[in-house]
Amino acid sequence: MSDHSSRYAAFRLNLTQQRKRAKELLEALQAQDPEAARRLTRFHPRPTTLSSVRLADAQCVIARELGLASWPRLLRHIEASIATRARIDRGRPAPDKRLATLHLRCGTDIEPTLREAGFEGDFQSYTDPLCGGPIVRTPDWLELRADYIAGSVGRYVGLDRTAISTRLHLEENAIAQAARYDRVVLWFEHDLYDQVILARILAVLAHHRPRHLDLVSAGAYPGAARFIGLGQLPPEALILLWEKRKPVSPAALNRGCAAWAAISAPDPGALSRLAHEGTDPLPELGRALARFAREYPWAHDGLALSQRLVLQLVADRPRTAGAVFRALTQQAEPLPWLADLMFRDLLETLSSSTEAAIVIEPGHDNNNWAEDEVSLTDSGRDVLAGKRQWHSLGPAERWLGGVRIGHGAPDWVWNEAEETIERRENDSPTRR
Repeated sequence: MSDHSSRYAAFRLNLTQQRKRAKELLEALQAQDPEAARRLTRFHPRPTTLSSVRLADAQCVIARELGLASWPRLLRHIEASIATRARIDRGRPAPDKRLATLHLRCGTDIEPTLREAGFEGDFQSYTDPLCGGPIVRTPDWLELRADYIAGSVGRYVGLDRTAISTRLHLEENAIAQAARYDRVVLWFEHDLYDQVILARILAVLAHHRPRHLDLVSAGAYPGAARFIGLGQLPPEALILLWEKRKPVSPAALNRGCAAWAAISAPDPGALSRLAHEGTDPLPELGRALARFAREYPWAHDGLALSQRLVLQLVADRPRTAGAVFRALTQQAEPLPWLADLMFRDLLETLSSSTEAAIVIEPGHDNNNWAEDEVSLTDSGRDVLAGKRQWHSLGPAERWLGGVRIGHGAPDWVWNEAEETIERRENDSPTRR
């Protein structure tokens, strides 16, 4: 097995290192270091004074910072990871060898890692970024998707519109034919990008159900970095997640169908209800829909949450596009979901309205968009301060699933106080 030490370091926890960190934290706590005290207050499950702190308390904080409930659970996780890596190195039998298996994923990021882990089943990606652009209930909906992708993310990498259309149709057909496999395994994390695609796949598989349908759903994973997605994880982590996979129940299939119907509806009432009520037995889907609802124009300024977060990140000073993207992904965004090309398209949206909200200046490297400098305009500052509505700057229209958000005042707005999408009629929102 190749090492990939730098790529996987944050999620390959070392017991010796963690013991050392716990001892160092204990020493800092005993010295009444303010930052150590803050960590204790934030992560320890019980009120603990600095005068009574013990090594076990420091170990508990370390474990919870890494995403585990206790030090013993951290020990068991590290032991399981080491044992699983050893089995991979010894050439253990393929985890999926017993049944003809198709692994379904919203991209190709984990396919090499699955192979490195010893999985032998077929792999199928579904790459349409359904969390953006139109999803309409017409026979030509995939052609409208191809138009959207070609005009947004596709332009940055020279994707041909015809090739995009062909790929979309092939992926849809592959999902519809997945039942020819004995087992289909869905690999998805918790974010909006993944969960909208999951809803689409479940809606298709409800009519073409394979004999065994399993879901790997990861909302978190123990590590020293923020968990963004399965592509961050080493081979042994994918095996540990595989071992915890769950069958997709009829109730889960029904919830997936309901979510897809809500996303593609021209009226967001059902989406608003699902976002508020949740989607048991698919809790990650409900949380993603709640995040999706916050991409509607907010009542007080007309900005989507992603737009507001970007403006906030450049409010105090200009920053490079790469720095904004990192800060958005690692800190500001409550549920990271924007890929780099989608982020570039978001910047273009904010900079290309009739009155630009941001200005993008080319950086030193014209071939590297991440070096471009992003700064806030006076118009953008007024919108961010709530002095103007975003639609008054003349942005291009956009789509959220089945709902078109046009040039003028939005028909639908997000009410954060009530956590619901409302219809705006004569400047008077009506709750939905």
